Amino acid sequence: MIERIKKEIIEDTENKKYTDKDIMPLFVADKESRILIVGQAPGVKAQESMTAFNDKSGEKLLSWLGISEKEFRNPENFAILPMDFYYPGKGKSGDNKPRKDFAKKWHPLFLKEMDKIELVLLVGKYAIDFYLKEEKEKNLTETVRNYKNYLPKYFPLVHPSPLNFRWHKKNPWFEEEVVPELKRVVAGILRKENR
Repeated sequence: MIERIKKEIIEDTENKKYTDKDIMPLFVADKESRILIVGQAPGVKAQESMTAFNDKSGEKLLSWLGISEKEFRNPENFAILPMDFYYPGKGKSGDNKPRKDFAKKWHPLFLKEMDKIELVLLVGKYAIDFYLKEEKEKNLTETVRNYKNYLPKYFPLVHPSPLNFRWHKKNPWFEEEVVPELKRVVAGILRKENR
């Protein structure tokens, strides 16, 4: 079924400009996946290598999760569904936004196939806005600060991009309080018996 969804994405006319250039949708999904990461959209390096989080953001995310590259790349551990599966191009300050209706159209189809997901990591504003809707706090910082309100299903996070260094400097509580709890929750899921 997951392969069929991928085929439908490739054949969708809304993705024609990518398909015509032989650019494939970038996501990771497996029926056994336990943790889902909802990111923004692939960066240019990720799209070129066809490997999600294949950049400095990925290195930072792995350190927050407290896991190895091998654990991260195992689709039975982690599924990765960005808000758009294609690199959106460069904008005035960083990459363009993911397309507005992409996740709404495709994410539910994948989620139906991945019924073992125990935790959804919402990485950045677009993922938080889409999944938490009116349940989120007044801004990203307050939503991340109040992450416990969304457990056990969701864990909202700031994006691990190096461009967010100012945010981290202003919010040291994130590394001090949130990251250790994130590591604990992730370890608990990955180390469960009867996998």
